[in-house]
Amino acid sequence: MTKRARYFFGIFWLILLSFVFCQSLSAQTIFDSTGKIIVGSAKENKKIDSLIKNHSPRKAAIKSAILPGWGQAYNHKYWKIPIVYAAVGTTGYIFFHNLVTYQDLKLAYRVKYNIRTKKDSTDYSKVKPRLLLYEEESLRFNRDQFRQSIDYSVLIFMLAWGLNVVDATVDAHLKAFDVSPDLSLRFKAGHSSFAGTNGISLILAIK
Repeated sequence: MTKRARYFFGIFWLILLSFVFCQSLSAQTIFDSTGKIIVGSAKENKKIDSLIKNHSPRKAAIKSAILPGWGQAYNHKYWKIPIVYAAVGTTGYIFFHNLVTYQDLKLAYRVKYNIRTKKDSTDYSKVKPRLLLYEEESLRFNRDQFRQSIDYSVLIFMLAWGLNVVDATVDAHLKAFDVSPDLSLRFKAGHSSFAGTNGISLILAIK
């Protein structure tokens, strides 16, 4: 892994750990439908505490950080697991493809350089035949391009992994989201005095 890739990797894990820490703190507070903190009876608070204990956003975040898709399984969102693995698998494949290609180009360039400057062809047989068709300068240019591509592919891979953690954490938070019985949503057919027409209205009412 190049120096730039290690730099991106360090930043990613710092952000991820900070995110998980913040989520673990915010998970201790439950809000009602108006955005106010719930402070109810001892029985209600005990029920909320039980909900948090049984389904923790912090656990979902940690599970997804360890293994992609584990947090989705914890949230019982099994249909998301193939999507997670498609994203992580595709970006992971791109990274390893770039890495292998970079190593092949690096070897081919070094061999051609040594042949030209030192008349040394020790590793000539290790070079892939298709790369021997390229000129030395072309090998150097492509080597540098793939070295840069490695850095970008590492960053994209880490973003895919991070989004998997965020998705699992958000889903776990929604599990504990309080839908107040004071809200009602219904359809109503009738005349609209505002629009001057007849139709069907969607009404959100607070009881």
